[in-house]
Amino acid sequence: MGVMTFMRTKMGYFLVGGIAVVLALFVLEPLLQQGSAIWGASRNVVGSIDGQDIKYEEFSPKVEQSIAQFKQQYGGSINPQMQAMAVDQAWQAEIANTILTKEYSRLGLTVSGDELFDLLQGKNPSPLIVQYFGNPQTGQFDRAAVISSLKAQAKDPKLKQQWDLLQVEVEKQAMQQKYANLIRNSVYITSIEANDEYNNRNKLANFKYVDLGFSTVLDKDVKITDADYQAYYDANKKRFDNPTETRGFEYVTFSIKPTAADSSAVKAQIDQLAADFKITPNDSLFAANNSDVKVPFAFISKGKLDPAVDSVIFNYPVGSFYGPKFSGNSYKLIKVVGSRVSPDSVRASHILIDPSKVGGEVAAFKLADSLKSLIQKGGSIADLAKKYSVDGSKEQGGDLGTFARGAMVPEFENASFDGKTGDVKVVKSQFGVHVIKIVKQVGSSKVAKLAYIEKSLAPSQKTRDAAYKKASSFLSEVKGDNFSTLAQKKGYTVGLADKITATQGFAPGLDNPRQLIRDAYQAEKGDVLTQVYTMDNGFVVARLTDIKPKGQLSLADVKKEIQPMVMNAVKAKMLTEKVDKALQGAANIDQVAQKLGKTATPAQNVVFSNPIIPGLAQENKVIGAIFGSQVGKLSKAIEGDKGVYAFVVDGFTNPAPLDNVFKQKETMILGVAQRSLGAAFQALQDKSDIKDNRVKFY
Repeated sequence: MGVMTFMRTKMGYFLVGGIAVVLALFVLEPLLQQGSAIWGASRNVVGSIDGQDIKYEEFSPKVEQSIAQFKQQYGGSINPQMQAMAVDQAWQAEIANTILTKEYSRLGLTVSGDELFDLLQGKNPSPLIVQYFGNPQTGQFDRAAVISSLKAQAKDPKLKQQWDLLQVEVEKQAMQQKYANLIRNSVYITSIEANDEYNNRNKLANFKYVDLGFSTVLDKDVKITDADYQAYYDANKKRFDNPTETRGFEYVTFSIKPTAADSSAVKAQIDQLAADFKITPNDSLFAANNSDVKVPFAFISKGKLDPAVDSVIFNYPVGSFYGPKFSGNSYKLIKVVGSRVSPDSVRASHILIDPSKVGGEVAAFKLADSLKSLIQKGGSIADLAKKYSVDGSKEQGGDLGTFARGAMVPEFENASFDGKTGDVKVVKSQFGVHVIKIVKQVGSSKVAKLAYIEKSLAPSQKTRDAAYKKASSFLSEVKGDNFSTLAQKKGYTVGLADKITATQGFAPGLDNPRQLIRDAYQAEKGDVLTQVYTMDNGFVVARLTDIKPKGQLSLADVKKEIQPMVMNAVKAKMLTEKVDKALQGAANIDQVAQKLGKTATPAQNVVFSNPIIPGLAQENKVIGAIFGSQVGKLSKAIEGDKGVYAFVVDGFTNPAPLDNVFKQKETMILGVAQRSLGAAFQALQDKSDIKDNRVKFY
């Protein structure tokens, strides 16, 4: 495609793409969502970062860019979850940009004019410049096209605006790289650390153990006291630091799945549609007007359709009618309009002519026909491409390499796959006028042109109305304190969504809960939300059951959540007493096992860096104790994650001395440096005052 066309088409997405570099660079986590003391904030303030307000009118275009990027990536449409992810991506980028800009200034990091020139058009172009001015097939960078585009911006205000934005992103990316290098170069691994890591991965331990799993004590035999809860909470307080406020709600879904009557009615409609489809004089138009799913009226290869259809339709002769076939919640009707054997892939070269540069479309076709004639008479398409093509592939003589169906725009694909080796064709696409030479066609398989209709089995309006009536009746009757009781009395299933953040786009069992979540953040604990919510699969009535504030959660906040862990902690005390008693007077691990009614189990070749007891579980604490023990000495009782253990080490096998300490250090530095980047950004973020009001707007 032409460079100028590519810039105009793709530049709308580069801002978010550029910012995404820093998100990948620092491996950002959902912890970027911050704060929820929001209701006193200004009406048009989406949030603030260190006192700097983020206004809605400034933030909204960035959200739109993020959404556009998601649409481009996922084929033109996104679901509510993806939309929430797009909003979150824009917000995370805003945080990263603000925090890092302050840090660059503090450190004195800059990009000089000479550096910027080199990044834009010099010998070391920015990856963004290479991306926008490179051949999509070969990746070859076209410096001449950059210089030409830079010159053209003087007469093209829109292009200049695009270049201004691109230059800002190039500079940002360069600053990010400088900061990353600064962090990486601050990391050092000592020789002792290198040897320790080597030994942790290669030193082998052989031991015998006996274990009493927590499952050997029945829950009904365990009495948990308030003191047990308090002891566990006090010992694990750091686990209960909540990075952002979360809320929980219970809900009832009133299904709008099609009834048997709906299915019968749809089947009757499909049968009539099939009868009309069989006799229509215009297959493609009829299919386009009646199908819920649009399948291009073009030759397609096997593997593109629903498996139930794909497995049979390519065996049908031209003129055949297939269906109605029900699969995947929809009916399929298909006419086989054409069938033939086609190449699996094609190698082609082309010359792309931009009509705006040669005096219009008529002149472009005239030039294309002249070039076609020259090529057919033996002229070199490679030489002509270098002279006339505006595509980045001209530096390779127009060579596009080998591509399969679906890689090119339809007009280009049809010309390449419908012809034969050696053909020269002229076609028009969204990028301009192409002169295409089919260099080689590889492989062959059957392809078919299909008139395709797919109709979903959807609930009738009567079914939807009945479900909504039930939901409305339940909402009018339910109170905050009888939600579950009333639901169970009426035979409804109560769902639970826990730990839902303010900006989340999904919730367990709900396909489109965004408005419900927004309303939940305006409600008080115990409130029944005041409306019936429409989901794809039903209508929902909900009640807010829980609010967990940002910061240190209280024991009351987590008591229900930690009950299984406290149960195991109490079991551990009971089992430790049994193991300690068995250890008393025992001369070896077999005697301990005999007292416990168990058999000592041997374990071979266990390494510290992979703390798994073979055939049992990962037990970090136990394996750590083993590698810190003396050979032949009975251990004390060790509490693990799955039970209580006693063991004896039979021996250790030490690895050969590390022969290349430098290489070991280098390997370790790569991992430590990457973790350091994330840690550095997290430290900057933790020091920042971030207020997030997005739930008011999205």
